[in-house]
Amino acid sequence: MAKTHHTTLDEVIAHFTDLEDPRSPLNRKHPLVSVVVIALMAVLAGAGGPTAIARWAKTKHEFLLRVLDLPAGVPGKDVFRRVLMLLNPAAFQACFYNWLAALRAKATEASGIEQPVLAVDGKTARRSHDRSNGLGALHSVSVWASEFGLSLGQVACEEKSNEITAIPELLRLVDIKGAIITIDAMGTQKAIAEQIIEQKADYVLALKGNQETIHQAVIDYIDRQLENDFAGVAVRRLVTTETGHGREEVRSYLQMPVPPDLAEAERWKGLRTIGLVVSTRIREGQETTELRYYLSSLPLGVKRFAQAARGHWGIENGCHWSLDFTFREDESRIREKNLRENFGWLNRFLLSLLKQHPGRDSIVMRRRACGWDENFMLQVLTGSTP
Repeated sequence: MAKTHHTTLDEVIAHFTDLEDPRSPLNRKHPLVSVVVIALMAVLAGAGGPTAIARWAKTKHEFLLRVLDLPAGVPGKDVFRRVLMLLNPAAFQACFYNWLAALRAKATEASGIEQPVLAVDGKTARRSHDRSNGLGALHSVSVWASEFGLSLGQVACEEKSNEITAIPELLRLVDIKGAIITIDAMGTQKAIAEQIIEQKADYVLALKGNQETIHQAVIDYIDRQLENDFAGVAVRRLVTTETGHGREEVRSYLQMPVPPDLAEAERWKGLRTIGLVVSTRIREGQETTELRYYLSSLPLGVKRFAQAARGHWGIENGCHWSLDFTFREDESRIREKNLRENFGWLNRFLLSLLKQHPGRDSIVMRRRACGWDENFMLQVLTGSTP
């Protein structure tokens, strides 16, 4: 049994063999790869910081000595803390790219989805600030493949207003070719749209007041067409209804070609269509309506436009909510810059692994099971089946 476990972990270990050890050569009692893999397993099993990693490792010392190279025994919390503080977040994240590529390929084959929706959005770890040392709360922008349940990349920035500079960096880290990139209004920038097209992807970008001229032009155009029910316009329509949690939500999707005289349209590379989503919610007898306008490089095809617009919120429901509810990220008091970024990435990657497991249990229960059952944890970690 021990040999089977070690052979299984070889594939995991291989992802970190080229990671440069940031520690002094005089203080390397524990192999870097073994320290990183233990951290990976411990966070998967429920650990939320270096102390918890060390406590889990001590509890599982017989198992760890069997499956990893640990000539000096199981490391203590200072080792885990030092390593995760010294590791450059970009270099650490790069170790996962081949792993993610394999997971994405497997998900693509299983789902048959050739043009996935990749949602780009930011999230703040609200308690990670250290005001006494001038460190604001960690805000990171990530890419979430909604249909696959995969976090494909993360870039940290000082605050939400810096998303505009973080998004281009993030898009360069991820293979977006052939995908549909969705971004909320803050990231709706001409340069970002151009970059998406140059990387051979499509975009569906939300419009708000930060792009006032074209936003108002789209509103005015659609309002005029509504007056005569889009007579003479090749509009595409779709209506969906969802019920649950004590509410009913009706969404009306409208998609149409960009009119030739739309203000500033020529400045948005690849722009082909504009869209409107009208969301009407009824809850406890109260009705609310929200209108969202979009710029898109997609051709006419309202079902795909609707999937992209709706799929963007998967990063909130499938990723951000799970990070707070399952990984308790919003409660984390990790304040060291590299340490919190590396934990942020571990949380996102391990959430992705949990979502790939075919079991029917909730994500919370799967993570608990990883803490209880070493074999189940190895199934999740390696993508193997029982």
